[in-house]
Amino acid sequence: MHLTLRRSAAMTLTAALLTAGSLVATSAPSLSQEKTVTVGGAPMYPSKNIVENAANSKDHTTLVAAVKAAGLVDTLSGKGPFTVFAPTNAAFEKLPKGTVETLVKPESKQMLTGILTYHVVPGNLSGVDLAKQVKDGGGKAMLKTASGGQLTVMDAGGGKLSVTDAKGGKSMVTIADVNQSNGVIHVVDTVLMPTS
Repeated sequence: MHLTLRRSAAMTLTAALLTAGSLVATSAPSLSQEKTVTVGGAPMYPSKNIVENAANSKDHTTLVAAVKAAGLVDTLSGKGPFTVFAPTNAAFEKLPKGTVETLVKPESKQMLTGILTYHVVPGNLSGVDLAKQVKDGGGKAMLKTASGGQLTVMDAGGGKLSVTDAKGGKSMVTIADVNQSNGVIHVVDTVLMPTS
């Protein structure tokens, strides 16, 4: 009987360890189990950082090249959190001809950095957070960017948000709440321009 109790206890302990092991194994979802948003034909994984995800979006190749040219890869791969209004390739194509080519030149690095950091707001602001700020602000939310500039977010109707830059240019958020390990991306259809 003593041997039977030991076997029973050992089996119970083994079952408990196996159960605990499977709980540990399943508590960290694999990439295939994460809730993703598709941007530029690629899934954006919440466990990856802003740069890792943006590099996989075919709609953000110009932005990624600009981030590299400005030397911002390490910053946007860092802890954050950051809220990034990420212009698409089509947004960059709206700029006057030759603008992007000029901005990615080494001698334009300071200007490029200013433009890119104007698209970054410190903190992790979801679409719901932004909408609440708009409501609490009487129809608009004023956001201070990483470059020290200001963006104005407003309700564009139909559950959409618009972002207005310092020069009065308006961009629409086309895909909101693309969660990252170090913040959130909101895809926008126009490049936002600071005053200088």
